Amino acid sequence: MSLEAQLETILRRSEPLMHVLEVVRDLDLPDPLLFAGAIYQRVINDLTGRPLDAGIKDYDVAYFDASDVSYEAEDVVIRRAAAAFEPPLREMVEVRNQARVHLWFESHFGETYAPVSSSAEAVSRFMSPLHAVAVRLEAEDRMTIVAPFGLEDLFSLTMRPNPSRPNRNYPAVSIKAKARWPELTVLEG
Repeated sequence: MSLEAQLETILRRSEPLMHVLEVVRDLDLPDPLLFAGAIYQRVINDLTGRPLDAGIKDYDVAYFDASDVSYEAEDVVIRRAAAAFEPPLREMVEVRNQARVHLWFESHFGETYAPVSSSAEAVSRFMSPLHAVAVRLEAEDRMTIVAPFGLEDLFSLTMRPNPSRPNRNYPAVSIKAKARWPELTVLEG
């Protein structure tokens, strides 16, 4: 079985994750992806024998709309998405327009961030290839997987810095990840 098929099998076993993917699909956002911990944490949990949904704090939903990068336009989408979910998911789903991340990223994370041209390009900017995995549920329930660095690091439980971006925060993030999942192999930059 391919790594993509293994990923899909793991993700489809999570009822809350599948519900989020279905709602996001039905919202019909431009270029939507669900990424970050909602995806990679479930795989790590599964590979290390932990409950699939253990420790999931949020669902990062990306979309890409360069036609209006104002906070007000993004807030309309955030509110629309929130209205589509019941608690506790309502409080856990975080929607962000990737076309405007460059406007606030540096002040929030202390690193420069050039504009991106798609949600998939945003995935390529994640701190580690292990984190750089996203999915979208298509109309016919087919799952699209975006993994610009492949899935090998995720399935081998290997965390390394993304070679294409500065990683000032990588040491702190990797220490926290190793504390949470001692099974991880953490490589320095």
